[in-house]
This record gives sequence, C-alpha cells and structure tokens, in this order.
Amino acid sequence: MSQTPSNPEIKRALDASPETDIENESPQGPVPSNYLILSIFACFCPAYPINIVAFVFSIMALNSYNDGDIDGSRRLGRNALYVAIASIIIGLLVIATYCVVHFTTETI
Repeated sequence: MSQTPSNPEIKRALDASPETDIENESPQGPVPSNYLILSIFACFCPAYPINIVAFVFSIMALNSYNDGDIDGSRRLGRNALYVAIASIIIGLLVIATYCVVHFTTETI
C-alpha cells in the first residue's frame, strides 16, 4: 500500500502552492484612474456606440490593474477618459442640434 505523507509535509506543500500565496495578490503602487464614474455618466448622453466603448475601456483598465499591469491600466484609463469626453461632447452637440431644429421649425 502507499504511504500517505505526514501532516507537516502536507502543510509545507500547501504553503508553497501558488494558490495560497496571497501576499503578492494585489499589485503595488498607486492605483491609476480608470474613470469609471465618468464613463457611466457618458452613457447617459445620446452617442451610444461611443459611450459604450468608453465604459469598456474603463472596465478593461480596472481588470488590467487587478492583473498587475500598471502601465496598461494607465493607458486604458487615459483612452477611457478621451473617449468619454468625446462621447459627452458629441451627445451635447446632438442635444443642441435637436433643440435648435425643434424650436426653430414652424408648425402649420
């Protein structure tokens, strides 16, 4: 019959496994901005394909930070910021155009 390892050998093997190495779980350094709140706010503007892209970029920045890629998280966060600002500007232009057309046309 096979002999099972003793209790200290099992404990030592479990302590060395990567699943139990929780000390290195969170990446070190400051958390780069992912602009999640801004991209959620941009989703209320009427520029739907663009604001969804900003939201996806911000989620990808958050996931990239959780995976330990700080530079990738900064890059994706910056892209989320630019796309969210573009979405807000386009949404305000759409709203302004709608208001100008609505209030300047004459009804018969």
